[in-house]
Amino acid sequence: MDNELTARELAALMKKAAGVTVVADELELRLDAGFDEFGLDSLGLLGIVGELENNHAMVLPPDAERCRTPREFLDLVNSNVVAGA
Repeated sequence: MDNELTARELAALMKKAAGVTVVADELELRLDAGFDEFGLDSLGLLGIVGELENNHAMVLPPDAERCRTPREFLDLVNSNVVAGA
């Protein structure tokens, strides 16, 4: 992954890695809502972390699966992308 992760890409990852369907436009509008409001639990977020690490050659901090909101997760992932660039 060469570019920052977007809310739209996160919505696609939520579907692919956790089986949670989220409308990307809604996710973009509600970045500060808890993942639980979208039906994503900690195991689902762990699946997203695994997907990013395994298929996008990223190494995320060990606490990445503890993020509570999409904004928090995107900020963490994208700060990692910038740091690794």
